[in-house]
Amino acid sequence: MEKDSFELAPGPARETGQCETTTRMATETTSPPLRELHHKYDASRFNALRHGVLSEHTVLPWEDEAEYEALLNALVEEYAPHGPTEEHLVEEIAGVIWRKGRLRLAEAASHRRGIEKATAPYSNTLDIALNQVERALPLGPIISTAKDLAELKRRNASLHHALEILSVAKPGAYETALAELDERTRTSWQEQLAPEPEETDDEDPDEDSEPYTADATGLAEYLERSVLPECEEQLTYVENRSVIRTQVLGEALDCDKLERLGRYEVQLDRKLERMLAMLLRLQDFRRSNKVG
Repeated sequence: MEKDSFELAPGPARETGQCETTTRMATETTSPPLRELHHKYDASRFNALRHGVLSEHTVLPWEDEAEYEALLNALVEEYAPHGPTEEHLVEEIAGVIWRKGRLRLAEAASHRRGIEKATAPYSNTLDIALNQVERALPLGPIISTAKDLAELKRRNASLHHALEILSVAKPGAYETALAELDERTRTSWQEQLAPEPEETDDEDPDEDSEPYTADATGLAEYLERSVLPECEEQLTYVENRSVIRTQVLGEALDCDKLERLGRYEVQLDRKLERMLAMLLRLQDFRRSNKVG
């Protein structure tokens, strides 16, 4: 039995040596693929970080997860975390930056709600703004404002000229006044004319306003009662657009709510500073130990 054992021993020994030689040769001939495999391992490690516990609860269901992953990957590339502690700190930094972006969205939403409230039909923003400037302001540099202002002034002038023609009551005044009006006013006038007699049966008997007649009297009444006041109101608005905009933005500013958002942002900034300081200190400590 001892002889048999002695004779069998060299076989496995030779096989083991042969395996070691084969393994060493395979390693030498396939080292680039192994390095590539190691690189893929690093990528998978960052991939695991990207889907860590913190990340799962940082991105809300309606937010863009791919955008957060891009942020986290950029931070991983920048700081190259080593070990779970550094990876945790990088993920904390990504979460703080992500929440700061969400905070800016909340601030913008607060402004939009305030603007909607300030420009509501029942709001007196326009009256307040005009009382402050007394309808005497220089034009702003906005090109659209200058274009709108010029158009409204032309329309206002044509309305006054048409009313002058109608007031003289010369023959053909109705047709002459119509030709003086701009296309928009002529179109609205045609819509206001009295319907044909056969169409009057379906009218509401409780109608408060009588339809206008297609003559000089009806046109003058329509221009004075409806078109001219509307045009002058629009003209006043455009002349003071910049100040009205300032008034709207001022009323829309909810200081109490923005103060709460501001305090939260300060807390996030402080947390970001702490996380960065801890991460950099930990990385410096690791490098110094490695050198030593």
